[in-house]
Amino acid sequence: MSAYNYLKLVKFSHTIFALPFAFIGFFMANETVVDGSEVYSWRLLILVVLAMVFARNSAMGFNRYIDRFIDAKNPRTAGREIPAKILSPKSVLIFVVINVMLFIATTALINKLALIMSVPALIVILGYSYMKRFSALCHYVLGLSLAIAPMGAYISITGKFALAPFILSIIVLLWSSGFDILYSLDDEMFDKIEKLHSVPAKYGRSRAMEISSAGHVLIAPMLCLLYIYADMGIIYIVGSALFVTLLIYQHVIIKPDDISRLNSAFFTSNGVASILFAIFTIWDILSR
Repeated sequence: MSAYNYLKLVKFSHTIFALPFAFIGFFMANETVVDGSEVYSWRLLILVVLAMVFARNSAMGFNRYIDRFIDAKNPRTAGREIPAKILSPKSVLIFVVINVMLFIATTALINKLALIMSVPALIVILGYSYMKRFSALCHYVLGLSLAIAPMGAYISITGKFALAPFILSIIVLLWSSGFDILYSLDDEMFDKIEKLHSVPAKYGRSRAMEISSAGHVLIAPMLCLLYIYADMGIIYIVGSALFVTLLIYQHVIIKPDDISRLNSAFFTSNGVASILFAIFTIWDILSR
């Protein structure tokens, strides 16, 4: 079993969705002065990245393990590593346990608060895998699991909470839950047949798209609040405008009667949006 199979299992390339926001939280924190000195640290940056990777590996590996029987029934997911017998359930479970332990160990190397918060963080990111069996709120639990990234990165540096990274986490929550609703459009009928809970299965495709749009609309005032409370500048405004434009784009190219461009909206649009927003926001922070 090659490492490549495990990277495919956890869709390692999708780390691009949350990691840019963790970088923003990191650089926000580095503006803070602790005990009269700045707190830039390559060591902490590496630890933040490692914590992100281990947390995401844990979450995705556990999701694939828990959903292995459901995935085997769904034509869209039957080719995943466990149903396709590329990886055994036992090996995936061992992979999850190892990554959970590495995540906790990494947070312990960061600071005491990060270690304490690692427990509720694990509950959220692992608990998501069960939510689709009980509630259509599963999309928002996924969003919460990604929203931990910027606040967690900020805590890693400062050892305390703050309003600006909290607002950023809300933006990530609204953004990621909205695009997860769109992504689940393709499984609407399957979820209904298997009695799984998702927004499209509960409300239908058109209403699901409206709910996703409503969440994304709320991002605009949150971006304005972040501009105020993080004391951002014109470069941030440009990045925010690009981010919002790409959100609008993905809603334009997907129609209730035509979701053929769903993957383009989910992967390309959201991946580019997160990277551009991070580049412009961090650029703004560093240019002060």
